[in-house]
Amino acid sequence: MSAGLFVTGTGTEVGKSVVAATIARAAVEAGRSVAVFKPAVSGLDDGVEADHELLRRASGSAQSDAEIAPYRYGPPVSPHLAAELAGEEIEPARLIGAARTAGAGADALVCEGVGGFLVPLTSRYLVRDLCADLGHPVVIAASPGLGTINHTLLTIEAVRAAGLELRAVVLTPWPERPGRMEESNLETIEALGEVEVEVLPRIDLAEPAEWPKLRVWEGPDSDRAHA
Repeated sequence: MSAGLFVTGTGTEVGKSVVAATIARAAVEAGRSVAVFKPAVSGLDDGVEADHELLRRASGSAQSDAEIAPYRYGPPVSPHLAAELAGEEIEPARLIGAARTAGAGADALVCEGVGGFLVPLTSRYLVRDLCADLGHPVVIAASPGLGTINHTLLTIEAVRAAGLELRAVVLTPWPERPGRMEESNLETIEALGEVEVEVLPRIDLAEPAEWPKLRVWEGPDSDRAHA
């Protein structure tokens, strides 16, 4: 079985896709073959590079759209609503099977969730449930700014309540000159959450070779520096 990580977030637009792509790229540059997976993608109508396309580019994977993201929708809404608008329902068994198939063909599998940890994929099946079914360690993407302590600690609590290993929190985009607030947020999350906190600055998505290397594949007791 390939090594795997599941990247979730404290909410929407907190850098989850960028963190997942950076992790995938770091694994590739460490010599691993990498597969990527995202249960559902919405917002394709926006006309920008979709999350599954960024993940494929970062990993150098030859996976098809359907292999990376079994469900893809135009409107930028929660996946359970997007499926409803499309006249279908997301099938958890299909998601689990697709993720495991993707991981079986690579050294490492990077999964990216949808929105936050408790976002519904169906009315009865949340991102949390998929994460628990796959069983991979979790990385939480979070903002470094005001309000992040509460959002991040709540997500940490939910991840651990689901019986999952929390590998790290990544604060992004980390400012070039962090102020006392950002530094305090990092220190507080690290202390109260009892978790390794790494930082990821704003990156140029067009230049994967220049992306920082997040060190999140190792276990929590390893000697890891901040990115």
